[in-house]
Amino acid sequence: MNPDAPLPPQKRTREPNAVFAVAGRIAYVPLLALASYRLKNPEKLPADGAFVLTPNHYSNFDPLAVAFALWRRGRITRFLAKESLFRVPVLGWILRQTKMVPVDRSGRTRGSDPVAAGVASLATGACVVVYPEGSLTRQPDLWPMRGKGGAVRMAIDAGVPLIPMASWGVQELLPPSNKLRLFPRKRFTFVIGDPVDLSAYRGRHLDQHEVAEATELVMSRIDALVAELRGGQPPAVRYDPAHHNQSEIGRFDRGTS
Repeated sequence: MNPDAPLPPQKRTREPNAVFAVAGRIAYVPLLALASYRLKNPEKLPADGAFVLTPNHYSNFDPLAVAFALWRRGRITRFLAKESLFRVPVLGWILRQTKMVPVDRSGRTRGSDPVAAGVASLATGACVVVYPEGSLTRQPDLWPMRGKGGAVRMAIDAGVPLIPMASWGVQELLPPSNKLRLFPRKRFTFVIGDPVDLSAYRGRHLDQHEVAEATELVMSRIDALVAELRGGQPPAVRYDPAHHNQSEIGRFDRGTS
């Protein structure tokens, strides 16, 4: 089989969700009109059971593209989404009905714990998608920037695999500037990696240094997958927005060097 050939959808027999099913069928034709979806190494996705999926993040269209690509392969995804989105009429109802995981990045919500919420979702057998960068990469050439430890903590606390993933091409439709480019039809490519070996970190209390170490292991695996799709090599020093006077939330800002 040609690994670059578009893959046909598979029958969705797991994680039934009526709202997700209806939304998927409504969005099916428009999403295919916007782009083709090519998924490499789909056999590396667990057919059943919970896992954490960690893609790179470089476009606000990423979540929809990833969700659609996996939906066509028979897996319904749960995303960590900003808590404020759950208060938007209609959208909030859809997010709740499809069991997305609210995250309060402002810290104002008392008792908010994104890792615990993610672990609870994993306990239902879900595929939980976590962008370890936490927001759109600020790296000027869209390579993955520094990661945060939430994905690693979730996978370890829940005792489930952590699967790295990369995509490329979504920025041609919606770049970080959020200026939509509908034509011509785009090509989105995704690649699934082998599970990250976190055995050295499981079964014990981890300090901040160990979480950072495990997170960098994950980010290195994502780097390699991104390089496989787009060519070239990632920067030797991982980009950190704090070193470039950049905010990690809110409006995209390239900041200053």
